[in-house]
Amino acid sequence: MLKVRVINGPNLNLLGVREPGIYGDNTLEGIQNMLREAAPGYGMELDFFQSNHEGAIIDSIHEAFQQGFQGIIINPGAFTHYSYAIRDAVSAVKLPTIEVHLSNIHAREEFRAKSVIAPSCIGQISGLGADSYLAALYALHRKLSK
Repeated sequence: MLKVRVINGPNLNLLGVREPGIYGDNTLEGIQNMLREAAPGYGMELDFFQSNHEGAIIDSIHEAFQQGFQGIIINPGAFTHYSYAIRDAVSAVKLPTIEVHLSNIHAREEFRAKSVIAPSCIGQISGLGADSYLAALYALHRKLSK
């Protein structure tokens, strides 16, 4: 089994309530359940983590490396645009990481189009709603199975 950590950043615990016109009406728990259902088909075991705190997200990235995870799917939320510390953590552990976003960050406010984390990732998927996570699961499976 491939072990993958799914990390969600600030305000993603409010999915389903927070701006459903942008982020949809699915809850974080709903997205996690969707991923739990899909993971066995890819031979994956998933571990979920969410925090509104930058340091806790960095610790989770480090722990994924230390605990032998093979990859990470991360939605850094607003940290996407300015957290060089999360970027450095992703770079340091060298685990294949895919950045995901529910909304199309390139079609929104100008500041949202820039990710400081994406250059440390193997890819970025945005704009597909909850399916962004499923696409990341598929892509990470393909990368790890090669």
